[in-house]
Amino acid sequence: MSIINRLKSNPSLKAWALWLMIPRNQARPRWWVQHFINPLKHHRGKHTTICRSVRMDVLPFRHFALGSDSTIEDFATINNGVGDVVIGERTRIGLSCVVIGPVSIGNDVMLAQNIVLSGLNHGYEDIKQPISTQPCTTATIVVEDEVWIGANSVITAGINIGKHSIVAAGSVVTKNVPPYTIVGGNPARPLKQYNPTTQQWERIIV
Repeated sequence: MSIINRLKSNPSLKAWALWLMIPRNQARPRWWVQHFINPLKHHRGKHTTICRSVRMDVLPFRHFALGSDSTIEDFATINNGVGDVVIGERTRIGLSCVVIGPVSIGNDVMLAQNIVLSGLNHGYEDIKQPISTQPCTTATIVVEDEVWIGANSVITAGINIGKHSIVAAGSVVTKNVPPYTIVGGNPARPLKQYNPTTQQWERIIV
């Protein structure tokens, strides 16, 4: 049996291994994990920038990748504790954004400021247990190429945002967004869509 399988099959060993990597009741890995293990496990393309004030809560046993020429701006948080985080090329994660995996972000994507993308949901069904102790569920968020998400928006778990779409500032996205569509509001609804026949962005009348 491999070391990894032995750890997975033994709860006590697994808890000890996690404690070595992450302090109790925290999400940020220990200094030695950040500086010696993560660089060997995670991928960063050429000419990437992760600003000094970014909180990188990334762990070596899940995937993290940052494509070439991409930037994560100050005060953002990246967390892959419960799911992979993959960010494409020439993509910008704006100031104070929060990205909690599982999340896949494509190429040439623009995230403005204070955006939350969380592929995580907390269980709440058992009223005899605190929500904080109930199992979490995950569903991957997919942001396709060339998407622009406005400031203060929230993208909920399991959402797919299609290519070259726009999410207006302050939106809460709870349904998939088709390609070449502008959505806005809480909950977000389609506002405009590109018509390839007329080659115009046309207002959607409900």
